Amino acid sequence: MKTLSILSAACGVAFMGVASAANITVYYSPTCPHCHHAREFISSTLIYEYPQLAVTEVNVFEEANRPMFEDVLKKCEYESGGVPVIVVGEKCFQGYADFMQKDLREAVEVDLTDEDKAAAAENKKALEKDAEKFKQEHADRVNAISEYKVASKDEAKKK
Repeated sequence: MKTLSILSAACGVAFMGVASAANITVYYSPTCPHCHHAREFISSTLIYEYPQLAVTEVNVFEEANRPMFEDVLKKCEYESGGVPVIVVGEKCFQGYADFMQKDLREAVEVDLTDEDKAAAAENKKALEKDAEKFKQEHADRVNAISEYKVASKDEAKKK
């Protein structure tokens, strides 16, 4: 059990502050419409604009994920447990609306080089011109998104 706690704590640190701005963690509820829209924007737009982006989704309805969610609420200094909570590098966002897209892009770009930013701008133009074609050509980008799972006791023992 102690191994599981240590493993969970270590994984929590990875999602809460040591990540670069090219990493996003989305704390969501499967029943939240704002979460759905945020995840849709990230999965249909951001991962294609920024090829270096890695996204981790954390379902806060899963009991094992609650401590990590509570930790991120403290880190971000949010008093309510409203979702989504989106952490981009060191920047936190709570809730989601389309007007936030610019701010999310800016947060992603914090650690990027000028060359990476220029490539992202070109990717954005290509997406706007023909999103279906661009997404087909970059189909591997769907792998940029992963669902966070706490290791079971058996998995933790193996590690």
